[in-house]
Amino acid sequence: MKDSPKGWPRISSVVMYKDANAAIDWLCRAFGFEVRIKVQGDNGDVVHSELTFGDGVIMPAQENAGATEAYRNLGRSSKSIGGVFTQSMVVQIDDADAHCARARAAGATIFMEPSVHDYGEDYWADKSYGAVDLEGHHWWFSQRVRDTKTPR
Repeated sequence: MKDSPKGWPRISSVVMYKDANAAIDWLCRAFGFEVRIKVQGDNGDVVHSELTFGDGVIMPAQENAGATEAYRNLGRSSKSIGGVFTQSMVVQIDDADAHCARARAAGATIFMEPSVHDYGEDYWADKSYGAVDLEGHHWWFSQRVRDTKTPR
């Protein structure tokens, strides 16, 4: 397998929002993402964006503002479809308690408080919490507290 393009992880994700401009500001304030690029169309809608968190990249996208007509009609925010979600992002962090406090202060709904999930001595243990963003997307933030004994 060839290396990923410079500055890109092997996998990144697009996350759809009704108001991508507000989501980008909120994701940076609440979860600590940083804007790498934000391209706005003539009407101010986000037509492309890239946010980084360490070496990870997500691309918050504006509903109905895609590059092609076919794409514009495919994606929806959780907020647009009754709050259900079809995927959940997992982000590795350094301090689950501090990160959770930051997210809560910015208005995130915490659906699971920071707690340790131990998968046994042959695996790992993480301290994780779950949060819902301003449009209903579910996120997990996880701090490794013990590594696996057996390389995977």
